[in-house]
Amino acid sequence: MTVLDRTGARTGAYGSVLASRIADGPGGYTGVVGDGQWAAEIRRLADLRNATVLAHNYQLPEIQDVADHVGDSLALSRIAAEAPEDTIVFCGVHFMAETAKILSPQKSVLIPDQRAGCSLADSITADELRAWKDEFPDAVVVSYVNTTAAVKALTDICCTSSNAVEVVASIPEDRTVLFCPDQFLGAHVRRVTGRQNLHIWAGECHVHAGINGDELADQARSHPDAELFVHPECGCATSALYLAGEGAVPEERVKILSTGGMLDAARETKARQVLVATEVGMLHQLRRAAPDVDFLAVNDRASCTYMKMITPAALLRCLVEGADEVHVDLETAKLAQRSVQRMIEIGQPGGGE
Repeated sequence: MTVLDRTGARTGAYGSVLASRIADGPGGYTGVVGDGQWAAEIRRLADLRNATVLAHNYQLPEIQDVADHVGDSLALSRIAAEAPEDTIVFCGVHFMAETAKILSPQKSVLIPDQRAGCSLADSITADELRAWKDEFPDAVVVSYVNTTAAVKALTDICCTSSNAVEVVASIPEDRTVLFCPDQFLGAHVRRVTGRQNLHIWAGECHVHAGINGDELADQARSHPDAELFVHPECGCATSALYLAGEGAVPEERVKILSTGGMLDAARETKARQVLVATEVGMLHQLRRAAPDVDFLAVNDRASCTYMKMITPAALLRCLVEGADEVHVDLETAKLAQRSVQRMIEIGQPGGGE
């Protein structure tokens, strides 16, 4: 038996049985187990659609394992732009799929559940940024890539967590800088650059902000020989540097890293244990990169509900129905692409967020 969906993708007998089980609930699509048969069906449907499947580092392990490419959002968007396939399935949150569309305007970009938002991207709107710019008309706006397309369109230069310091340092010292939206990354940039004319928007990722300094200190005391991998979006990033400065943890063991930077450091570490302060989905890739190292979450409850909305059922639905397509209007995309391109020209972003 072969089932033709409304867009023409052919679903085999097993796929049609799977699709019939999909249920939509408040936390996303459910009813399908991400097992080997599911993975084979996902790969078959991706081939039928001429699609490449991208998965962010914070996705569920089964989503990461079935994807063609796994990484941070900007690296994946750049892969999408170069991929020969004409359809991109972005397993991540909505702003990430938007960025892929900005860099690949001629391709169809799908996200398995368009309701997968981002508390950090939502912490500043285009209207709020426009009003902030009116207060500082001569300022240079630097926005983290974890922002909407509309915010990127009002931005002078985008940045990632791995090159935010480099981007800000490239701006003449006498120019005021407006940095948004993440206050913890902004504080990290100010601390490293020493720049006083850097104004920081009070936004945050609720998951990273919830990884606090007390938890980090307790874990460091309980694992005295462990290295610390700390994402600069975390509320505990300052605490990590304080622990190093006070000698509670040897300075060389404290590493403030983007997700891509964590993977590089994992492959090089000589430590037996590493405490990781970021969203827990990252542990899957770290353990694959260095299987002999014991990676432990500083906060094992640091799981992004939005990221986890990309379930096996959601990905199957996406490939069967061609849903949900992401659109960015041409003028917004053109302006947003310019701010991303300026960042790339300053320095290769490497591991993005």
